[in-house]
Amino acid sequence: MFDQILIAHDGSDSARMAFDVAVQLAARLGGRLRMICVEEEIPRHAEVIDELREAKDQADSYFGQLAEHCRARAAMHSVDIETVIVPGHAVKMIGDFVQENAIDLLVIGFTGHSRIYEHLWGGTAHNLTSTVRCNVLVVK
Repeated sequence: MFDQILIAHDGSDSARMAFDVAVQLAARLGGRLRMICVEEEIPRHAEVIDELREAKDQADSYFGQLAEHCRARAAMHSVDIETVIVPGHAVKMIGDFVQENAIDLLVIGFTGHSRIYEHLWGGTAHNLTSTVRCNVLVVK
């Protein structure tokens, strides 16, 4: 039923819980597991190109380390995982990836923000559930 499973991971606690669920599903169902990390924190108006390059290297390092850690955790369950790190807005980049790669199930963590509504239902999680064209599992 779910041949292509995508986990969106930003390193948060809720994303870690969602990752564990995605690995368990992939192990049980034999589905292909992929992970996407979206770099959103690159400065928009870097005064010097070196400043932009340094920020990009730091983000790559963070998500690169996260990807290595997740590969090791998935391997403990005999699950292979393919990871991709992309720059941009999380909702758009994840939505595009889902569509371009025929993803059957997107697994995401539930993340709250400061406002009451967003505290109960995270902005990114809410936007993804209403825009992506696949099944979505929100892990809380």
